[in-house]
Amino acid sequence: MVFRSVLAAATLITFSTCESTDWWTNGVLYQIYPRSFKDSNSDGIGDLPGITSKLEHIKDAGADAFWISPIYASPQVDFGYDIANFTDIAEEYGTLDDFDELVAKAKELGLKVLLDFVPNHSSHEHLWFKNSIDRIAPYDEYYIWRDAKKGPNGERLPPNNWLSSFGGSAWEWNEKRQQYYYHAFAAGQPDLNYRNAKLRKEMENVLTFWMDRGVDGFRVDVPYHMFEDQELRDEPLSGAIVPPDDSDYLDHIYTKHLPECYLVVDSWQILLNNYAVTRKAEKKLMILELYGTIKQAMEYYDVGANPFNFMFIADLNRRSKAIDFKRAIDSWLNAIPEGKVPNWVVGNHDQSRASSRYGSNGNRADQITMLSAVLPGLTVVYNGDEIGMVDRPFTWEETVDPAGCNAGKDRYFLKSRDPQRTPYQWDDTISAGFSDNFMTWLPVHPNYKTHNLEAQKRANVSNYKVFQALTKLKKSPVLREGSLEVVLATEDVLAVIRRLHGLNPVVLLINFSDMPVKIEAMSWLGIPEVMHVYTASVMSGLERKKKILTSELQLRGAASVILH
Repeated sequence: MVFRSVLAAATLITFSTCESTDWWTNGVLYQIYPRSFKDSNSDGIGDLPGITSKLEHIKDAGADAFWISPIYASPQVDFGYDIANFTDIAEEYGTLDDFDELVAKAKELGLKVLLDFVPNHSSHEHLWFKNSIDRIAPYDEYYIWRDAKKGPNGERLPPNNWLSSFGGSAWEWNEKRQQYYYHAFAAGQPDLNYRNAKLRKEMENVLTFWMDRGVDGFRVDVPYHMFEDQELRDEPLSGAIVPPDDSDYLDHIYTKHLPECYLVVDSWQILLNNYAVTRKAEKKLMILELYGTIKQAMEYYDVGANPFNFMFIADLNRRSKAIDFKRAIDSWLNAIPEGKVPNWVVGNHDQSRASSRYGSNGNRADQITMLSAVLPGLTVVYNGDEIGMVDRPFTWEETVDPAGCNAGKDRYFLKSRDPQRTPYQWDDTISAGFSDNFMTWLPVHPNYKTHNLEAQKRANVSNYKVFQALTKLKKSPVLREGSLEVVLATEDVLAVIRRLHGLNPVVLLINFSDMPVKIEAMSWLGIPEVMHVYTASVMSGLERKKKILTSELQLRGAASVILH
């Protein structure tokens, strides 16, 4: 794919497809948070058989693939991101046989399966860590151990000032080994030592193990955390006005985005590519969690991997204007190396839900999914985005997320990820159809009686019907191969136009104002005078297939529409 920007009133990005037929070139990737997706055995916790029973939903919604947040054996300190065995399944989620059945069912439906690969750390209950405490080779060097510093009165102090992402010191004292170990996250998640060749080989074996079981790729968790400064230099203050034990108190120049991270990712991409070639299989996708700069993202593209584009999560919000969206989109597309595939992330398990971030009324709920679908490349959605699920407010007493618990009673709501992890709302029965148990691991959002998948399937207009229309449109020749223009139709209205010679254009218009607007779109955008509504945000007042005069087009406040 090639993108070029011409600085003019309307930025034209010439878009041409590469010869690749990889599914992610223009696909839809659906994230499943397994603990909250579907409970098959009434214990209040989602599981693998539950996911298998609902795979038809993912297919019907129009996704090409799904990735599952961690399902590995774990004490669940961080709900699966603390792994006690990288090649086995957590008991509450099922067994390896259950996983094999899930993969087989997905293949029958034509769905690709990706797993969450968590390379930065293990659980403190992993056998490797227990052996490391006992200094049993080679495990003694699988983790990052350091001696204590002596304070002015001879007291024991951590090696430096590094802070955990979950708050507090990133160093935990181990009495048996008589050293501190480093943990970028919870104390139950000791960081692995990627400067050790044997450890790196172990993790390569993990990737191969799951590919042998039919996995089509991996979402890689926090790869930018894998290396730390060998000199253990103190990190500088960030200047943020937060408590001194908050991670944001420091500028993490010595614990994130070190150059060695790219080398390890490169080695994994080579492993995945070689696996596909030697087995005459389809290419495997490796897509990386990345919160950082565009330059850092492009460096991962340079080593063959695909970094997530979190601009709709990290850089833009409900206060952003049309020009902010235009600049962000242009900046990303103009930076992508030739031949690489862009992606657009609507939401995930770590961030407030899209409908809550942008406003939960019927128009804002569809805005980001529509934009991510019409832009070229891979659309990434979180389970519930397709029905416009919203965050559930939590009390301190209900909070279970370690990030929230560690922040304390006065600040838990700033850090907790529980609000966006509530059970999926399938229908209006017990626990929203997620479980037969009234007690679920997190409470169900109380709006489930009216806000659920089955209700949206029955409705004439719904977030789900909009989503299905988007995934169908994404397979059209115009969106697969067409050029792209990102234009300010007015100060408040962003237009995205996809064109392909010989076919009518596809036009997305988003009103970022809460006030209605009138647009003379025909001349300004160079589109036909008469077009039809393909789909529109649910509160737009625009009916599907309705004829529109683009010379005097009117949009309600916060409304979005796709014309075709």
